[in-house]
Amino acid sequence: MLPSTNALLICVVVLCALEETVLSQRGHCAGNQCFAFFLEPEDFTGARKSCKDSGGQLYALGLEQVEEILTVSGSYWVELPSTDTAAEEAAAGLQSCPSISVTTGRKNELQREPCHGTLNGFLCQYTFEEPCSGLQTDGDVQVNYTTPTPMDFRADESETFPPGTTAVTVKVGGIYPESKHVCYSEGWMQAPWTCEVLWGGCEHNCSATTHTCICPAGKVLHQNNISCTTGPCEENPCTGEGEECENTREGFKCTCSDGFIEEDGGCVNVTICEKCEHMCDKFDGVYQCMCTKGFMVAVHDPTKCDMICTEKDCPARCDRNDQDSCYCPNGYIRDFQDGESSAPFCTDINECEMGQCDHECVNLFGSYRCLCDEGFRLHQDRNTCVPIEEDDGSGSTPPPYPSPASAHPAAVPSYVKTGSVLGIGVFMALCAALVYFLIRNAVKRCGRFELSSIKHPDIDIFYLQQVTSETYKRLSMDKHFKSDS
Repeated sequence: MLPSTNALLICVVVLCALEETVLSQRGHCAGNQCFAFFLEPEDFTGARKSCKDSGGQLYALGLEQVEEILTVSGSYWVELPSTDTAAEEAAAGLQSCPSISVTTGRKNELQREPCHGTLNGFLCQYTFEEPCSGLQTDGDVQVNYTTPTPMDFRADESETFPPGTTAVTVKVGGIYPESKHVCYSEGWMQAPWTCEVLWGGCEHNCSATTHTCICPAGKVLHQNNISCTTGPCEENPCTGEGEECENTREGFKCTCSDGFIEEDGGCVNVTICEKCEHMCDKFDGVYQCMCTKGFMVAVHDPTKCDMICTEKDCPARCDRNDQDSCYCPNGYIRDFQDGESSAPFCTDINECEMGQCDHECVNLFGSYRCLCDEGFRLHQDRNTCVPIEEDDGSGSTPPPYPSPASAHPAAVPSYVKTGSVLGIGVFMALCAALVYFLIRNAVKRCGRFELSSIKHPDIDIFYLQQVTSETYKRLSMDKHFKSDS
């Protein structure tokens, strides 16, 4: 970066103190001089004034030094080697002034034209100090030199360059320049430099605070530090999930959008983590809400956590701001110990009493499990038992007997209330008590039972035996005889 005094010096000497003039078409620099060729119709007095106002004078040297830049046919004002002679001639009223006649295919000639006439243009010469030699570059880079205003001509073939000359390096076939330099104090200073001199060498704008180039909205600074480019993001090369394109000085880069973080070379969605009630962790490559010990992820909302109950009765989970909003884990229903004025608790539902399973049901705290008899296996619905030979089209091998289902979430019908459960329990207890008393009473009665008719002394005991018809007649006669007696 240049000190402010040096920047002002350059500005005053080669840039800022010059009046606006016509830009030259061609020029050449050698030693400590530059020669500029201006295609601007002027008379002799106007041409001399234009050269003086731009910090130079009408060309007053030999023709051989400017033949290579005079390539356009025409007549151009120049100065005689002795400016005093030309001034004296003009004061004496002479009407002819020196000029150069350029004709294609012929040698340039020095001649005189009427001073008040208008020629095709004029030649100026400029003298300067602390010239710069050519910029040292790599072999695959070409340099374009432009002299400062008012000369402002391409000086690629020049031997030396005046202060304020800019040198732009470009790779063969390149779109953007590799670098930009300005000649100062016999050396080349690379852009960006101080903003007071040629806007720091920036393509668009220069920051006076940081002395760096800045770009308009929608463009980014190229890696050469001076050019601005729209960048490749207009075609959106970032197609991965959660990716967005960001223009950079080197080209572009794919970054993660809001709600995504970069992991393992990709963007992972972490939006759900902002909503998790307890904590968030990565599982199988996806971030999910997790719960602390004693809780599990709620079935109805993956961002919430439900309390895990491992007993028949557990405290209900209530909202601190609304005590009427209390929740129970799956498989439990809310109940009150001493009426609704007491603290609510959660009691386990016995799903097996609702006929959830085809064959056998095992009640668990907060869930249930179905088992199948031998020769059957559980269907995919985890409740129905089907014969093992039956193919349900799943293509899976039937599990061995018994085939318990995984713990089912509670399936509580809407009509099941706390009173129903308690009523069923009381009814079953009363039935059991009634059966007990009936059995006890029957046992007592059986202990006192006697066959009194069998023990009566007057009862005749008969024994059955096989008899013939003759025997039956004899017995009948004997009975008749006894009765007569």
